Amino acid sequence: MAVTLAEEIMLLSLDDESGAKEQRDAAGWAVAGGILLELVLAGRVSVEGRNLALADATPTGEPLLDLRLALLESWLGGHEKRRVKDWLTKDRSPAVDAAVERLCERGVVVERRQKWLGLFPVRRYPEADGAAEAELRQRLRDAVLDGADPDERTAGLVALVHAAKLHGLAFPGVPRKRVADRMAAIAAGQWAGESVRAAIRDMEAVIVAVTMTTVITATT
Repeated sequence: MAVTLAEEIMLLSLDDESGAKEQRDAAGWAVAGGILLELVLAGRVSVEGRNLALADATPTGEPLLDLRLALLESWLGGHEKRRVKDWLTKDRSPAVDAAVERLCERGVVVERRQKWLGLFPVRRYPEADGAAEAELRQRLRDAVLDGADPDERTAGLVALVHAAKLHGLAFPGVPRKRVADRMAAIAAGQWAGESVRAAIRDMEAVIVAVTMTTVITATT
């Protein structure tokens, strides 16, 4: 299977040379949302309003998605549905680690263990194979800067990046005002069936709300 949306968001977040995670908190929401969106697109999960439900527990064949699917099924615990916000809150940090691990398995990044200030162990993930990120950034440029019609997955990626306010990671050096309106238009466009677009709108609302809460908390 091609690199997932969650992995693509991590590629945007990881510094190519140092391997450090940039904007980890905001990226975490988008990564968890990316996995959930992939499961919606695959018909495994449905999102209605503020709630999500398991639609089909059959594995997709992609390890990253199937692990989250199993965890989500266990988390639901027999409940017909539970809040999207609660799942994203629970999964955002583990989802980041899982997405990075999958990128390592693919050989896209490598793990390097270092010590911060010579004392504290840290892990960094510099890029080993730039082909996936180069293709990703070209798709984003085509859709956002050049006005090309995005496919379903690219539109979903744009919507998640826009919701988590990761414009600077997706388009470094490009003024936000140059890309924000186009990204908002793509997110709102007719890029998928109504049920999928409704799901991404609901996830966007959650990501925007919690991201803004995080920003306000950090600055007060």
